[in-house]
Amino acid sequence: MSHLPYLVPGWILLVGIYGIVTSRNLVHAVVCLSVAQSATYVLLLTVGYQKKATAPVFSDIKPTRNVVDPLVQAMTLTDIVVGATVTALLLALTVQVAKRRGTVDPDELRSLEP
Repeated sequence: MSHLPYLVPGWILLVGIYGIVTSRNLVHAVVCLSVAQSATYVLLLTVGYQKKATAPVFSDIKPTRNVVDPLVQAMTLTDIVVGATVTALLLALTVQVAKRRGTVDPDELRSLEP
């Protein structure tokens, strides 16, 4: 079994974390967080992949046929929805910070004075 499908999500996660750590803009940090979270999609799909398997619709296939696990697909879709919600919330908070403080640079937001 190849380890490459498991290394790709790790690489995507590291790229996203590197972007978060080196970011000098809150919008860039939110986008990098989305990239890091997309590693979970790839990992879940890698775990659920089976060679020569079909969709889990049993009306037109033999019961002995190999099918993929629908739970992994449902978890991936749930992860995508949660990721989109978190991204939207963080971008809305970034807009509010930009309105109130006039900047989206994290270094300039360190002080609590208005």
